[in-house]
Amino acid sequence: MYETSMERIKREIEIISKFTATPGNGRTCFSYSEEDTGLRKYLVEQFTKLGLNISYDAVGNIRARLPGSDPSALPVMTGSHIDSVFQGGNYDGIVGVAGALEVVRVFKENNIPHTNPVDIIVFVEEEGSNFGSCCEGSKTLVGKHDVEDLKGLRNDRGISMYEMAKESGYNPDKIQDFTVKSGDLKAMIEMHIEQSVILDNSDISIGIVEAIAGLKQYRVELEGVSNHAGATPMNSRKDPLAAAAKIITELEDIACNRAESTTVATVGKISCEPDVSNVIPGKVTFTMDIRDVNKQGIDFTVSEIRKKILEIAGEYDLGVIIDLLGDQEVVRLSSMVADKMEKVAEERGFKYLRMNSGAVHDAVLFAPVTEAGLIFVPSKNGRSHVAEEDTDIEDIKIGCDLLLGTILELVS
Repeated sequence: MYETSMERIKREIEIISKFTATPGNGRTCFSYSEEDTGLRKYLVEQFTKLGLNISYDAVGNIRARLPGSDPSALPVMTGSHIDSVFQGGNYDGIVGVAGALEVVRVFKENNIPHTNPVDIIVFVEEEGSNFGSCCEGSKTLVGKHDVEDLKGLRNDRGISMYEMAKESGYNPDKIQDFTVKSGDLKAMIEMHIEQSVILDNSDISIGIVEAIAGLKQYRVELEGVSNHAGATPMNSRKDPLAAAAKIITELEDIACNRAESTTVATVGKISCEPDVSNVIPGKVTFTMDIRDVNKQGIDFTVSEIRKKILEIAGEYDLGVIIDLLGDQEVVRLSSMVADKMEKVAEERGFKYLRMNSGAVHDAVLFAPVTEAGLIFVPSKNGRSHVAEEDTDIEDIKIGCDLLLGTILELVS
């Protein structure tokens, strides 16, 4: 029975996590940044050493292929992303990329015969940290987003994803030339940290994911009138920050007490202008992230918070803009792939749990076009998107062994 190398996996995670703009203070690696470029160069060097066929698509997703014995056989794809949130952890996305690399190394060093090609995929802009919309690399790869979508996505400096992809040497005008369609892949499998407490609390090393929560992400802009903090009477103010505070409180109440028990809602980013201590703000912008494995929970929360936004903006006499940034339906993953994962876990004696995911991952985008699967390994104390993010290397190795065993089932 083939196994992965814990030592190699540990080394790769340590190397990859060093590509950060905030050393000593979490991992920060935005798509198309200097750190991202350096990490891509490193990974391509590893793929080259393994003799893989390397290609880049129109936005910079990297695809490295280990050919199979049948040139006409459909490939099995595996991998994840290398970008991070600001001051995030060393495991989010990295585990899936390091795991995919390790699986191919095991294939190569053991000369494992296989019919189907195995493709390592490294996605850009999964987190949405640069342009505010998650899974953009996988969205473009499966044809969900086009050139105009990329032109509309802008970072905090006003530069679009289209422009940054071009500046980085890619050709986003050629998106359609790289689109993965139904019938192009045999399967796509991603390994990822859970980013929640279920596996860690249960002392279980493996989660076999069956469904992923849908989500809607919004940008809300409230515009009032900036004025002197001491000289302006309270009843004469048009204060967008006071209104935003009420809206955020209402969103929490809706998710906690009125929507589904599985509904979650988050305001994770807020900006205030002019952001001066003795000046009433003139404009406030914030995000809303609403998720649920039940569509009705998302729809109810969106409907109710829209009403509250308009109502509260009216009370304060504010201008209001509500923009949809991201929209992902609830997704059911491949039962065939999940059953193969379960078979391998049983054969290897791994403790596992069939479960759902509250977080969106790149594998979700592939469910409409192929047999998509997702493996979870535990996050200590459920921590993720923070510098304290941690997963035992023993659990990561078990996840890699499951990934290896499942791919062997699919390509033999």
